[in-house]
Amino acid sequence: MAGIEHRYVEVNGLKLHVAEAGGGNPAAAAVVFLHGFPEIWYSWRHQMIAVAGSGFRAIAPDYRGYGLSDPPPQPENTTFADLIGLLDSLSISKVYLIAKDFGARIAYIFSLLHSDRLFGIITLGVPFRPPNRHHTVLNHLNEGSYVSRWKEPGRAEADFSRFDCKTVIKNIYILFSRTEVPTAVKNQEIMDMVDSSTPLPHWFSEEDLAVYCSHYEKSGFQTALQVPYRSLHEEFDVANLRVEVPALVIIGGKDYSLKFPGVEDYIKSGGAKTYVPKYETAYLPEGCHFMQEQFPDQVNRLIISFLTKYS
Repeated sequence: MAGIEHRYVEVNGLKLHVAEAGGGNPAAAAVVFLHGFPEIWYSWRHQMIAVAGSGFRAIAPDYRGYGLSDPPPQPENTTFADLIGLLDSLSISKVYLIAKDFGARIAYIFSLLHSDRLFGIITLGVPFRPPNRHHTVLNHLNEGSYVSRWKEPGRAEADFSRFDCKTVIKNIYILFSRTEVPTAVKNQEIMDMVDSSTPLPHWFSEEDLAVYCSHYEKSGFQTALQVPYRSLHEEFDVANLRVEVPALVIIGGKDYSLKFPGVEDYIKSGGAKTYVPKYETAYLPEGCHFMQEQFPDQVNRLIISFLTKYS
């Protein structure tokens, strides 16, 4: 993609694939983008170009075992702990983090452990929650929900293996673009919830799908299922639960994650402000789970406004 360069960075014994824009200015503040599942660096393509065009250095890695990054030696036991090592390898002392989906959890935990390395945080669809309390939401999910199904070792792999990579990514994008938490009925698998004739969302092209497939054909899905779905109960020894840096949460009004138990009430109550004093929210009423791809111009304006405000 024009304006974006690629390289590999050695982190914790693995070569991580990193996409970068605006790296020609050594004085530019760094903005690191953290993707969700089933995404890769490419999901931030619109934001990277916009941020670089506003004078920042945009960096988007593929997590270990995702896309073009090396898989860990034991995918079934892996966690994501590469962010501090990535910054050190790139000689970046301080960053803005922009994250979505489970990437938001990585960003928030980083903010609690390394607040001196942060200018601020933007998350899409995910407000701050103390890191050891995510399981309280998950414990109330229906047995047929995609989270419940995919956290079972081997179940998603068996489900996905019935289809080619293109169909798996397509089905997930269709399901995750809807307003309800993807939930299968008894004796139905998650992939069976999408009719083969259902088109992709209009903002996600066949060319976009081909980029995803070219990455996942290398990595497969095993590590991507371990992190996040099979490591959600991981405990963190964090004494200080106060996020001191400015934080913006962009909420999509049609993001299915609002339907997770208690999430919408938690957002409306402003509960996150208990832990994040400099907490701001913005709403995109029609925004779905992939709002950064669905409404790139709107998301870009919000991001650049925040970055400029706290520069």
